[in-house]
Amino acid sequence: MTGIGGVEMGAQAARSRALAVLRVRSRALAVALLPAAAAVILLVGGSTGHLAGGGWDVLRWVVSVLALCVLLAAGGVALVVARSRPAVTPTVTVAEESAPDLYRMVRDLADRLDVPAPSAIALTPDCDSWLEDRTHPAHGPPPAEKHHDDLAGPGGPAHRRSPTAPVLVIGSPFLWWMRVGELRAVLAPVVAGTGPSAHPDIAAARRFIRGLDAAVAVASAGRRDPLSRVACAGLGWASRLLLRSCRGHAAEMERGVAAAAAERAQAVDYGLRIVAQEQVGLAYAGWDRLLTRVALPAWRMGRWPSRLDVGVVAALTELSRRDRLAEGFASRLGERPACDLLEEPGVMDEAVSLLAARLFHGGPAETGADWSPVGWEEYPEEVVDRTWRTDAARLHRVLDTLGVRRAAEGAAPGTDGPTLARVLDHLATPDAASTTPLTAGSDAHAAGTETENGPDTPPADLDAPTDAPQPAYEDPDASRLPVGDSDASRPSHGDPGASLPPVGDPDAPQPPYGDHATPVLTIPAEDDEDDLADTTARGAALAAGLTAQLAREEAEARPAGARAPSSAPGPAAGPDAALWDDRALPLLPLQPPRTGREILTAHITAMVCCAAMDTAGAAPALDWLDGPSLLFDGARTADLAPSVLSLVETGDPGPLRAWMTELGIRPEKPVRLV
Repeated sequence: MTGIGGVEMGAQAARSRALAVLRVRSRALAVALLPAAAAVILLVGGSTGHLAGGGWDVLRWVVSVLALCVLLAAGGVALVVARSRPAVTPTVTVAEESAPDLYRMVRDLADRLDVPAPSAIALTPDCDSWLEDRTHPAHGPPPAEKHHDDLAGPGGPAHRRSPTAPVLVIGSPFLWWMRVGELRAVLAPVVAGTGPSAHPDIAAARRFIRGLDAAVAVASAGRRDPLSRVACAGLGWASRLLLRSCRGHAAEMERGVAAAAAERAQAVDYGLRIVAQEQVGLAYAGWDRLLTRVALPAWRMGRWPSRLDVGVVAALTELSRRDRLAEGFASRLGERPACDLLEEPGVMDEAVSLLAARLFHGGPAETGADWSPVGWEEYPEEVVDRTWRTDAARLHRVLDTLGVRRAAEGAAPGTDGPTLARVLDHLATPDAASTTPLTAGSDAHAAGTETENGPDTPPADLDAPTDAPQPAYEDPDASRLPVGDSDASRPSHGDPGASLPPVGDPDAPQPPYGDHATPVLTIPAEDDEDDLADTTARGAALAAGLTAQLAREEAEARPAGARAPSSAPGPAAGPDAALWDDRALPLLPLQPPRTGREILTAHITAMVCCAAMDTAGAAPALDWLDGPSLLFDGARTADLAPSVLSLVETGDPGPLRAWMTELGIRPEKPVRLV
């Protein structure tokens, strides 16, 4: 009785708030019709002789013109609100013939909950699940009716597929990491949200809100001609005013829907849901690590890992071995994984992996010469090795620009190639500013450059100041979500309140997709300002040169990323690109830009790894949680970050040289570059 009462109370609260939203719409209509009503009264009064005279005639004309203008403006706003395409989350649609067991599980779940079943199922590269309404005509026609495989099953007319039923969006990491029972428990409160969604008042209120959101997005798009700018300004003002008026009611309506769905779902696998929520937190932590530390370096090299969901299983298995809080989780791997509910999980994994690359990095929609898939077995050679050698080559190009000698005077023949010793000698050579921290506005950069180049060498052109815009490259040591912290901040998984896009700030820019799907993947760094004040003068000059070089390379590569899709065949299943606007990619960038010191540190680390591979027999490798790693005799090397930082910040190469001597790395030997 408590559960039934809770369901009814939540549904009643949601319906009352939906009526409040619809009253806002009715009041707006009444305000728009008020001048017309006044004009009708004046016209009727004049025709009957009751409101005669010159003054009434002028008032009739003024009110009539005003009424006509208001009606035209209101009609235009209503037309835009009704016809604008609401935001849709980028997903990969799962056809029923490609996942009959998954559809059957959702069908049975809807029958047990006594709610309408979702109209379709889609996957998203995110650790979350929700319901999404795609019934707007701009989203295409509804799926054809199939009497023999109705998603609602034989449960009766109330459960049959309806064009108004929302789409169930499932986070792909859940399918690959969770077991079938855990996935069912996590989806129970989400599927339960289809019950309140089917109520006419709630559905109408949601359509009105989504229409206002879409109208604000149309108004924010901007137009060049003055008339269009004026029209967009009026449209935006009216839409934002209506959104502000119904924002509180809409939020309470969604809370009521969530409460009703949560109460209804308590009767299904309640005990298992507690265990499944622990897996949600673990999946989120592993997915974050995999994207930021493993996938991102590959995307920057023009390669996209084609099995991200398989990778998240490997990452979470490794996390289970390292994290005390995850002890015992690996034993679950003997149970049936939820991805077995798909007929071809590899095809779906490939499609979701490509969509993730588009959303988080902005890659092309299809495979091409500069954008090809990479398997996990190829990752060390194709990504790790190439990344290090590319960074090392960039480092030496900038040293050439600065006029740094290839080899010291009196050096043996054959040692004038790209060596690690060249980098160490340059950063460790004392100069006038090596012991004085740089300050804003000082001439230390120029002084360090002129000292290195010599009196007869013209100063190097770095092409950009040290505070030039920096490309979005990741620092391997940047602040991130703590691994294994199941209570860390993350999206509310399984919360039916996320069934539809929430009402955001109407004054904020509108995203090209539903912002309810925005994943919180990383914790941003404290401050993104360049911290070259903590480096030597030569280190600051080298960091500035690397920053400028990276900016140039990024600018040159940007048109390639925006080119038309190639004719190369892509995955059999692909993202629903027709449903969302992909003109502004990436939609969800993973990392903020690195500072100059972080860029310099990463390039020196890459050069050290190249020297280790070419002179000491080290090998590149992939660590599922930390990304690129260096192996000596099959074991990961000790962290060399403190030694590199000592060189960058103080110009002291001693710790780094000691580290290399211990492992047999010879810095004077040339290395192979890309």
